[in-house]
Amino acid sequence: MKHIENQRKVNSFMRFLPLPMTMARHNRFFWCLFLLGSFVILAIGLGLRDPWPADEPRFALNALEMLKTGQFWFPHRAGEIYPDKPPIFMWAMAIGIALTGSVRWGFMLPSLLAAFGTLFLVSDLTRRLYGIRIALLAGIALLSTFQFALQARTAQIDMSLTFFTTLGAYGFLRYSLIDAKNIWWYVSWIAMGIGILTKGVGFLPLALIPGWILFYKQGVVHHPAWKQYIKGFLLLILTVSLWVVPMALIATFGDDSSLTAYRDNILFKQTGERYANSWHHLNPWYYYLASVIPWAWLPLILAFPWLIKHWQRRLRRRDAKIWMPLSAILLILLFFSLSPGKRGVYILPTIPLLIWAVAPSIPGLLQQKGLNYLATFTIIAISGTLLTAGVLGGYGVSSLNELSQHYGVVPWNWWMTIGALSIPLILWLKPHRGMLIFVIWMLAFWVSWSTWGYVLMNTARSPHDMMQNVQRITGKNASLALPDFDEEFVLQAQQPVVQFGFKTPLEKQLQRAYAWVKQSPDERWILTRADQAKGEACIDQSEKHDLGIQNSDHWWLLPGSAFSQCPGNKKSAPLYEAPTTK
Repeated sequence: MKHIENQRKVNSFMRFLPLPMTMARHNRFFWCLFLLGSFVILAIGLGLRDPWPADEPRFALNALEMLKTGQFWFPHRAGEIYPDKPPIFMWAMAIGIALTGSVRWGFMLPSLLAAFGTLFLVSDLTRRLYGIRIALLAGIALLSTFQFALQARTAQIDMSLTFFTTLGAYGFLRYSLIDAKNIWWYVSWIAMGIGILTKGVGFLPLALIPGWILFYKQGVVHHPAWKQYIKGFLLLILTVSLWVVPMALIATFGDDSSLTAYRDNILFKQTGERYANSWHHLNPWYYYLASVIPWAWLPLILAFPWLIKHWQRRLRRRDAKIWMPLSAILLILLFFSLSPGKRGVYILPTIPLLIWAVAPSIPGLLQQKGLNYLATFTIIAISGTLLTAGVLGGYGVSSLNELSQHYGVVPWNWWMTIGALSIPLILWLKPHRGMLIFVIWMLAFWVSWSTWGYVLMNTARSPHDMMQNVQRITGKNASLALPDFDEEFVLQAQQPVVQFGFKTPLEKQLQRAYAWVKQSPDERWILTRADQAKGEACIDQSEKHDLGIQNSDHWWLLPGSAFSQCPGNKKSAPLYEAPTTK
């Protein structure tokens, strides 16, 4: 009876469509509607904020310098070569900025398009394996997964990397599970090559191959001939070589030692050495299990007690559609856990694989009473915390007010609104539909984050207003030195800026800055953190302009005359002029 009633609803709706629809047309209509709606949800907030630290201003600055100088082969940061990443992501951001004519509109386009592309790949493969209904549910699950939604709105490399690793995995899975067409085999290897050029771990789809071989031996999946592996590997090498070989030749046979250092850093330090002997982001082996997955995989992580039983049944049935992506997830987690250096964002490429492993279980999970009540309890805890903090902050609780003043954000009304949203959702849908409540609340949260949140936080996270104030104080023709600089200040600078080497010791930077500013004390200024200036007895602090707090630091602006008693040294550090500020 329930099936008949649902069919009646579908037929009733179809009467209002402008053209007679077959079921195939009906499915395509909803497929297009879903993709359009998803793109709108992902794109909301575009143009409402500037690049925020830590990584976004750096990549935006790299892209701007490429457009300004025409030097696209080697990324630069404030006139100095940036040795830590290949240029692929910066190229994409430069294209976005050039097409839109605006940093604000263009810097987030690569992540937006990568997120949408990843959503399409996940949904399309799911549709081919399980039908359109499961595909739509899988797409919604991906959109509401916390880490995916966050990174889709963050202009870091990892969302673009995830698109290429997902494309690689899509090609492998489509070849092995659906049509065994060679084009998908080759697409996978090319995608991995571009992924490696985007960020060194673009080879992650290879984690599918051990499970693939296992199921092939059991006669469950298509498998290529071994010569296809050789062709695929050669395609990967060729793709990577399109940038690596010219870069290495230019660096090796040129006369610029900084290019040689860039070559060695990219090919060796940022790859094998960074994995085996990391020098930062050091965390224990269980970091991802204990500190990342519990929040990054929400709300799917809530379903794991039920999913484990489902996966066990699928394994007994030799279901490669589940166990190939699931085994790849386990291998990727093992791979990153073995490295001493770990960041939460490293496991972002596992989320599309997780959706593929979960997809056929979603309809059954939505009927699980225990899971729905768990989801309702979780959303009450999250939204209740926001609501309580908003109310207490609005009433002036001292600890929250101090936190607000420190970060320069007053989020109480926003927190109260989004926190209180769970109340009508629970009253309307009831606790036994907790997963639906969670998804709706999460989508509403990200829409509010991308609009209300952006507007609230942009002044605190971006020094745009502060750098305009700097120009008003110094005048348009004055030059500015930024010792121990952060990229966001160069990006938002309104006048010529110099810096003294990103990794130069601060003491040597200051000596060079003093020598530079004394050459023309009436037209040169130094922007510095207040705690740094207070530690220098030679500075005349009576001449300071207090700019207040920005990015959790206190900033002073000082004219050249304030450093007349400071000993300078022209040879203590290099001097770089930022091309974007000329």
